Amino acid sequence: MRFMILVKASRESEAGIMPPSELIAAMGRYNEALIDAGILLAGDGLQASSKGARIKLEDGKVIVTDGPFAETKELLAGFWLIQVKDKSEALEWCKRIPLAEGEEVELRLVFEAFDFPADSVTKEHLEAEQAWRDANEKPITR
Repeated sequence: MRFMILVKASRESEAGIMPPSELIAAMGRYNEALIDAGILLAGDGLQASSKGARIKLEDGKVIVTDGPFAETKELLAGFWLIQVKDKSEALEWCKRIPLAEGEEVELRLVFEAFDFPADSVTKEHLEAEQAWRDANEKPITR
């Protein structure tokens, strides 16, 4: 099962203030543990929303709104994508994240192709997607 761990943004991350070096080092050790366990598929920090944009379809038109965005509680500061056997294992890894006081992460199960109704995708599409995943989506290794 694939899970995404979403790191919520804070006023500090939106202001471009880097975490203390101790927290960065602890995060590096956590990333190494995920790699050593063979479960990390991807993970990165995100720049402040001022360097991004939101894209929305409205009345048939694509609307682009440049950041920054006011509501930090709705923003993300980073993510990990992990592959584990179940939600319980994913939660155990989440409990090990070196969070700063008040910091929050969210755990979300990623949809797999077989989660969609059989009549919404063709067998060929499912096979092609799985073949791509098998070829490209591998745990990060040293």
